[in-house]
Amino acid sequence: MKRLLAALLAACSLLSLSACGETAASSEEDPAPPTQEEAAAPEPQLEPEPEPADPVDTLLDSMTLEEKVGQLFFVRCPAENAVEDVRTYHLGGYILFGRDTKDKTANELIQTIQSYQDTAAIPLLIGVDEEGGTVVRVSSNPHIRSEKFASPQRLYALGGMDRVTADAHEKDVLLKALGFNVNLAPVADVSTDPGDFIYPRSFGQDETSTASYVSAVTAKMSGDGMGSVLKHFPGYGSNADTHTGIAVDDRPYEDFISGDFLPFSAGFDSGGALTSVLVSHNIVECMDPNLPASLSPAVHRILREELGFDGVVMTDDLAMDAVSAYAADGAVAVMALQAGNDLVLTTDYRTQIPKVIDAVENGTLSEDVIDAACRRVLRWKQFLGLLDGIL
Repeated sequence: MKRLLAALLAACSLLSLSACGETAASSEEDPAPPTQEEAAAPEPQLEPEPEPADPVDTLLDSMTLEEKVGQLFFVRCPAENAVEDVRTYHLGGYILFGRDTKDKTANELIQTIQSYQDTAAIPLLIGVDEEGGTVVRVSSNPHIRSEKFASPQRLYALGGMDRVTADAHEKDVLLKALGFNVNLAPVADVSTDPGDFIYPRSFGQDETSTASYVSAVTAKMSGDGMGSVLKHFPGYGSNADTHTGIAVDDRPYEDFISGDFLPFSAGFDSGGALTSVLVSHNIVECMDPNLPASLSPAVHRILREELGFDGVVMTDDLAMDAVSAYAADGAVAVMALQAGNDLVLTTDYRTQIPKVIDAVENGTLSEDVIDAACRRVLRWKQFLGLLDGIL
């Protein structure tokens, strides 16, 4: 009996050890492989670097309404308080006329222009009409140049397009040395009739030749770093002088497409970012029978959408008789900005700037319009190198 009990105890011990061995062996097996979800777990993604801020937008965002509105005025330099008005009205720029350059030496003119720039928080556009021929605001002064710049027609007759572009370069060098950064030229109007008001200032040839002339001159000006202004969109034709009254153009739209628009398009292409355009005060019936081109949204839509121009658009002088009657309350600059202009050329800026500010504050004029125009003006200044010290 004792032997049987010992045998049973021995058997139980063996079974117990066997079970323990299986458990240990089981615990030493390799762990289960990771699931598909665990193996495919993505690595943490880094946030992309933010795009650098556009310096022009940064500058625009920092400006007050008064400062933005002031930038939209490219005005005739006043006879008095010119330095003070730069600060008071935050002006975008001054255009100098013969009165402003007459009898001055080159050094005196340089110092005068520099005094305006020294006062400006944002550097000024300093412009002049130096077309050559009948419109010469600088070279009419013998203290600055011994003879007046010749007209495009005269230059071409003397030496072809090479003579024209050499003359454009000479103008650019002289004007930049004096402190100018914009020449309100070339005249892009097509005129072949010596009886036309605009003929003496034009190239005097057909649209194809005029387009070649405009292309060559704007390319040279841009290469020299001089701002150009193509005028007088949509093409002056045979119209009368709008300085003294209203001119009505009754030509069909097809004439503009096949003729007048060609020199402007050529100038936009060759002049690039340094080229702007000035809109005339002619009433062009096929585009807008009721308003001068300078105040017409329809004309500006054609310029932007059909011709694809995205640079600075400016009015002709709003003090001219041809537009003075169109704003019952005298706020012609408000109409000009609503139409799509970026720069207002005028003499009476001391009246017009407060009217624009009032129009924004009372909701007549959207501040978005002001911002879009100011952005284009600042961008033009950037392309001209005027903002290098502040951006």
